[in-house]
Formats: sequence, C-alpha cells, structure tokens
Amino acid sequence: MSAPAPSTLAIVDAEPLPRQEEVLTDAALAFVAELHRQFTPRRNELLARRGERRAEIARTSTLDFLPETAAVRADDSWKVAPAPAALNDRRVEITGPTDRKMTINALNSGAKVWLADFEDASAPTWENVVLGQLNLTDAYERRIDFTDPRSGKSYALKPADELATVVMRPRGWHLEERHLQLDSVSVPGALVDFGLYFFHNAQRLIDLGKGPYFYLPKTESHLEARLWNDIFVFAQDYVGIPQGTVRATVLIETITAAYEMEEILYELRDHAAGLNAGRWDYLFSIVKNFRDGGAKFVLPDRNAVTMTAPFMRAYTELLVRTCHKRGAHAIGGMAAFIPSRRDAEVNKVAFEKVKADKDREANDGFDGSWVAHPDLVPIALASFDAVLGEKPNQKDRLREDVSVAAGDLIAIDTLDAKPTYEGLRNAVAVGIRYIEAWLRGLGAVAIFNLMEDAATAEISRSQIWQWINADVVFENGEHATAELARKVAAEELAAIRAEIGEEAFAAGRWQQAHDLLLQVSLDQDYADFLTLPAYEQLR
Repeated sequence: MSAPAPSTLAIVDAEPLPRQEEVLTDAALAFVAELHRQFTPRRNELLARRGERRAEIARTSTLDFLPETAAVRADDSWKVAPAPAALNDRRVEITGPTDRKMTINALNSGAKVWLADFEDASAPTWENVVLGQLNLTDAYERRIDFTDPRSGKSYALKPADELATVVMRPRGWHLEERHLQLDSVSVPGALVDFGLYFFHNAQRLIDLGKGPYFYLPKTESHLEARLWNDIFVFAQDYVGIPQGTVRATVLIETITAAYEMEEILYELRDHAAGLNAGRWDYLFSIVKNFRDGGAKFVLPDRNAVTMTAPFMRAYTELLVRTCHKRGAHAIGGMAAFIPSRRDAEVNKVAFEKVKADKDREANDGFDGSWVAHPDLVPIALASFDAVLGEKPNQKDRLREDVSVAAGDLIAIDTLDAKPTYEGLRNAVAVGIRYIEAWLRGLGAVAIFNLMEDAATAEISRSQIWQWINADVVFENGEHATAELARKVAAEELAAIRAEIGEEAFAAGRWQQAHDLLLQVSLDQDYADFLTLPAYEQLR
C-alpha cells in the first residue's frame, strides 16, 4: 500500500481577494505546508524556552554572556559570508509596509535598501498578507503602478538601476496566521510570509542580479537564529538555488539577543548579512524581561531614552564592534520623523536632530541607517557620504577600542531622567491612536509627526504597566496607578472625539483601542505581545 498523500493547507475564514490565485498557488502552499511540518515543532520549543529564560531573569534580575558559547566568541578565525554586490552598500535604508503606493515610493526613494515590512509596520490582515506579496512580485516584474484616488497623482517605477534593493521582513515567531491551517493548526506567520515570498521570488530575484534577502525580527537567542538557518538551507534545496543565496540581517531588538550577537552571526554565517539596532522594541524587551527587577530597571519617558544613554551606547557600540569583527554590516536605528507640509520650523528642528543622529551613527562605525520617509533619505545619505566617501561600507573599522561588560547593557539606572506625568499622557495618547489604526488594518501610522509602528505601542503600554507596578511618583506628586491611567485614557478619548467629530469617531475603532490599551497596560498578568490579543480583534 502506498503512503497517504500529506494533507494540504486550508484557507480558513478568508474572503477571496483579487488575484490571490497568483500568490496562493498549489505549489506555493505545498512549500509552506512542508516548512510548517518540518519546522513548527522546533519553533514551538523555542517559544517555550523564551518563557523559561524570562522566569530565570525574574529570579536573578541579571543577564550575562553565555558560558556555553565562549569558544565561538573566542575563535577569531570565522567570518560571515561576503556580502553580495546588491547588499554591499547599505548606507541608507527606508522602511515601510508593502501596500502598492509605498512599494513604488520606497523603491524610488533614493535609499539603497527598502525594508519591505510584513511585521511591525503592517497589520496582518489577510488582505495585507496576500496583496503585499502580490505587490512585490508585480514590482519585480515591472507591472506595478498606482493612481491616488483622492489627488489623482500617478506613481510608477524609475529605471531598474535606480531602485532600492528589497530586504523583506516576515512576522516574528510568536504570531500565527489564522487563515492558513494544516490539520486545523494555524501556520506561524513567519513561515507564511517567508515561504510565499521565497517560493515566488527567489529565482526571479537571482535573475535580476539580486537575491532573496530578509530581516529577521524579535530574535531572542542564537538557537532561534539556528532555526532560521536550517529553514534557509531547506528552502534553497527545495527550489533548487545555490546554498548561500539567501542573506539575512538580524534585528538585535531584544535584550537577550544583545548578549548573543556573535553567536547569532555564527549560526547564520553562510547566510548572514548583518545586525541592526532597533530602539523601541529593545526598550520594550528590557521592560518585559526585567519588570520584576525593581526601581533600578524603571525606564523614563521613551523620548528621554536616546541612543546616547550609557546602556544604549554600550549596546550600539558592541553591535558595531561585533559586526565588523565578523565581516558583517552594522545598520543603525530609525529616524521616524515625518515632515510637516505646513510647519517649516518643525521640519527645521527635526531635520537637525536627524542629521545629528545619523552623523553620530556614521562616526561610530555603522555602515548604514534607517529612515521612515523619503524626505529623510538625503539627510541620512549626506551623513554617511561624509564618512564613507566612495567606499561602500566601513567594515574595516574594527572598533577594537570598544569594551562592553555584561552589566553595561542593563545599567538602566545610569540615566538621570525620570518618568513624567506628560510621559504617561503621551504613552496613552500614542497607544490609543496607534492601536485604533492597527485594528483598521494600518501598521505604519503618522502620529504627532512621527512614523509609529507596533513597537511604539509595545513600549507605550509597557511603560504604563511598569510605572504602575513600580509605584512611580511623577514630578507633579501624582502616583502612577491604574485609576490615573484610566482617567488619562478617558480624557484622551474625549479629546479625540472632540478633535475628529462624532461621525468620524463612530466610524473608527476608538473605544475598542482604548479598552485594549488599558487591558494590556493594567492586567497584572503582563501579555508577552500586545499583537496577540489585538490579532483576535483584527477582522
């Protein structure tokens, strides 16, 4: 008797989308199903391991470099694979979701790289998941255009040699894709995003002189990097492209990963392209992991924690040194400012701050950095051009002057700043506004002249939670309490209603966003990720 055919992926509870059959082909779904069968059990084990590690941090209130991987760190002989030509110069990278207009604008932006985002800048509606894939394939096939229905303005791609190189970011390991199931079990969102993109575009990108390049988010350990490496090996064999064609840049945006940077590069060494320093998720991870650690781990207002804070400086300098020691690119953080079309003075002040930030990164040895808006590309470009000149990167700057001890990365109490009442109000205001847009399917949202994504909401609700649980007293004498958070949230909701009017308020998801923010900010049982309960409400 022959073995029964393996069961196939089912599309569950999803309205049909235009042209979805081009993305959800039988062959592509068979590939995603195979990824799920091969790798989801290990993913589940690693998620459980995150919980165990978090419990250990709660017990000890400390972290250290791993003794069991000391030999990897001590061995100076290994390097990551050389960068492919399309990823050798990364001096400016633009980030954003994969809707049609953003796809064209990002590719045309003048940035060297576009982080095409299926993660924090994209709410994972079925439409965003499937049509985002379609938009990328259409762009590679040069059959993409867009006309704005409101302004009538048309958008089209520039010549191929002027377009940014795409580095695609799939969802983090913790998220499921409820609309794709195998034997009634949801497939991890990461495998759906990676699998569909890789299956349809790996060969297409090779033919264009590039390759399937990825950003890996929310990584917490070198074992999670090892899982990704095994997935890359399997995927390249499956579609018949050479090993090492895939390149991955890992976001060091969790505090545990900051202690395993070399090990993460080592696990991915045949596929590694670099590491990136991401601020908001990194701070969120510190709060999440050290939330039982007492007053010395209490963060001040998020905008008071700049990259010049001693513990942030330790993190970024260690990242540059680690990358360059191993031949990898070091990519700096996000300039999230959104230029105002009405206020030139706001722009002038913000542009000066962006320039100072990018000058610092370039002078520290970073090989490139992120911006959220095309108008910031020339500013960041000028900062890196001034340091790099004609060179594609500065990986030859080894930063051997940098020495970071384990305690330096968690020396939160070296900051003079303290939480403020205005910081609480801002966290509530931004949290409600962001979550409301996310529940409507928008992942990248301009709020108070900053481009915010899911990491913003995570640090906002985490700070509210932390300040209440640490019984912080603000400068005005008020204690951070659940009652105060509810009062501020009610005032904020009323202000939004007055600002936008009854009709727009009723048409939005404002009350739902308000309730969800308070739920994840006030529940004693701290939710690992805001997007988990939020996804249950995303329809």
